Amino acid sequence: MDSFAFMIHPLDESDVTKKYSAARFVPKFIIAQMLKHAPPFKASDITGVTSKYNKIDGSFVTCPLTAKQMISLPESFVINKIIQAGKVAEQLGAKILGLGAYTSVVGDAGLSVAKNLKIPVTTGNSYTVATAIEGAKLASCKMGHNLDEVKVAIIGATGSIGSVCAEILARDVKTLILVGKDEVKLHRLANRILYDTGLVAKISLDLRQSLKHADVVICATNSVEILINPEDLKPGAVVCDVSRPRNVSRRVAELRNDVLVIEGGLVEVPGDVNFNLNFGFPPGMAYACMAETMILALEKKYESYTLGRDVSIKQVMEIDKLAKKHGFRVAGFRSFEKAVTEVEINSIRDNAMRKVLVTETA
Repeated sequence: MDSFAFMIHPLDESDVTKKYSAARFVPKFIIAQMLKHAPPFKASDITGVTSKYNKIDGSFVTCPLTAKQMISLPESFVINKIIQAGKVAEQLGAKILGLGAYTSVVGDAGLSVAKNLKIPVTTGNSYTVATAIEGAKLASCKMGHNLDEVKVAIIGATGSIGSVCAEILARDVKTLILVGKDEVKLHRLANRILYDTGLVAKISLDLRQSLKHADVVICATNSVEILINPEDLKPGAVVCDVSRPRNVSRRVAELRNDVLVIEGGLVEVPGDVNFNLNFGFPPGMAYACMAETMILALEKKYESYTLGRDVSIKQVMEIDKLAKKHGFRVAGFRSFEKAVTEVEINSIRDNAMRKVLVTETA
C-alpha cells in the first residue's frame, strides 16, 4: 500500500503536559531538557485516507523539540534530530515524509534533511499557500469585502509562503502592502510583482502602521513571538494566520468582536480518516502541510515536492489541482482551535459595521 509519514513536534512545553498529565508538575525548564535528549518516536498511525483513485495509510513521527529549541539550539544539532526522526519514518515503511511546523523552517528548509534520507521530503508549503489564499478570499467575501477594493497586507512577505501569497493575490487586489524586515528583499519582491502583474505594491517596515490600514491580513512569518494584538487592527479586518506558532494574540478573539481571525491552511481530508491523535481539530481535519504529503502519496507522486525557501506559483497551482482531484477541500473556518459558524461571522460583520458608523459620526 502507498504510505506516508508526517513529522510533528511540541510547539512548547504545554503540549507535553496536554499529552502527559503528570508533566504538569514538572518545571518547564526540566521538560525542555528532557525533550532535548529524548529520541524521535512514532506518535500514532493514520488510517482511512481515501480518494476515488487510491487509499493510503501513514504515521505521525515526533521530533521532540519545541519551536524555541529549534531556533535557539545549534542548527546542526536540530537538523540531525530532524533527520533521525526521518529515519524513524523510513523504518515504518513511509514512501514520502512531510515536515510539519518548525521542522520545515530550520536551516535550509528541508534540503539537508532530504539529502540524508532515502525517501522524498516535502514541507507542505505549496498547498499551505493555496489554502491560505482560498480561505482568505472566502472569509473576506463573507465579511463584505471586495478584494479589488480593499487593502491587503502580507506580513512576512519575503518568506517562502508570504512571497508566493503576495504574487498570487497581486492578480486580484487593488492595494497590496508588503510587510517585512528586509527593505532590499521587499523592493525586489515589489519589482517582481510589478513586472508580472502590473500592480504597484507598497512596501513597509512598520508592522503596526500597516495593520491599521489593512482590511485583509495574511500573516506568514517564522517568528515565535506574538506580532498582532487587539489594538493593531481596524474594524472589519480579516486576519488569516498561517504562522506556527501563531503570530496573532488570542486576546484579539477575546477583545475584538469586530475582527475575524482564521487559521490558514485547514482542510478536510477525504475518506474515513483517523489520525489517532488529538491536535485540536474535528475528525477528518488537518493542516494543509499535512494534506500536501497525503495528496502526493495518493497521487503516487513520490518526489521532494516543496523544499527550500522558494515556492513557485506553478507548484501551488499544481498541488491545488491534485487536491481537488482527490477530494481535499478547505474545511470552513477555525479560530484558536474552535470552529467559526456562519452566525458568528455575521455577528462579527455587524459589530464591525456598527463600530465604523460610530467612528464616522463621532
